[in-house]
Amino acid sequence: MASTRLDVLKDDRFIIITGLSGSGKTVVSRFLEDLGYYCVDNLPAKLIPSFVNLWQRKEVEIEKVALVLDIREAGFTTEFPKVLKKIREKVTPRIIFLEATDEALIKRFSETRRPHPLSRGTSVREGVELERKRLAEIKKLADEVIDTSSTTLPGLKSILKNRLVKRGGSKMQIMVISFGYKYGIPLDSDLVFDTRFLPNPFYIDELRNKTGRSRVVRDFVMKTVDTQAFFDKLFNFIGFLIPKFLEEGKSYLTVSVGCTGGKHRSVVLVEELKKHLKEQKKDVKVLHRDIYK
Repeated sequence: MASTRLDVLKDDRFIIITGLSGSGKTVVSRFLEDLGYYCVDNLPAKLIPSFVNLWQRKEVEIEKVALVLDIREAGFTTEFPKVLKKIREKVTPRIIFLEATDEALIKRFSETRRPHPLSRGTSVREGVELERKRLAEIKKLADEVIDTSSTTLPGLKSILKNRLVKRGGSKMQIMVISFGYKYGIPLDSDLVFDTRFLPNPFYIDELRNKTGRSRVVRDFVMKTVDTQAFFDKLFNFIGFLIPKFLEEGKSYLTVSVGCTGGKHRSVVLVEELKKHLKEQKKDVKVLHRDIYK
């Protein structure tokens, strides 16, 4: 049984994913990356203690770790139990073992046309059966055993989210960017909103050389009925989307708001959106990409 000493790091900050080939380890790894985990695939078991030492001494700036380990490593079934016993003196990793029925695994290998790692010179079925036998003892060490035979991708994500995020609750970091269309849309945008239909301060002599951070520019943009209607719809739309993104395990959201030059209208709206999101207790940061161009 894992140690429960108070000075030992929490299980959900150090995860080890293992299990049968074709059971979904890659899918789980990608999902954990979306949750903010640093994922390492196929790290040799003998190197895990050294990695744990580096992580605990903060020599690597990594908060949460997920290691993907499986039968691809020669000697995995004999080395891993010994390594696990050793690292449990320092950390209490949460071990997730993925499995599926023989029929489900054979179908997956058939659909992807990839060979099973243990089926050299034999059938996929024989490879699956052999791997299941070799990993039987590893399965006994797991904290979580998940059968993915009939689990859909959204279903698997939901299972993981419920088991891994329930302690601290779901969190999302939101980046809100103002930009000018003349300089191009930010490449990492998840959502893009166009404000070029709003009145343009550029054509007002006393406002042209100011930015959207100026009170007079803000008042000019915000006073119109169209701006107010746009904000109402924008707030409702983003408020609807954020919980949906969280359900999918998304931990980062980039919202880009553009106008012609990225100096006036988009800046005003980004500042207002930031204010609204902070009032909703969201973790939000702002970048005015083109404000001084």
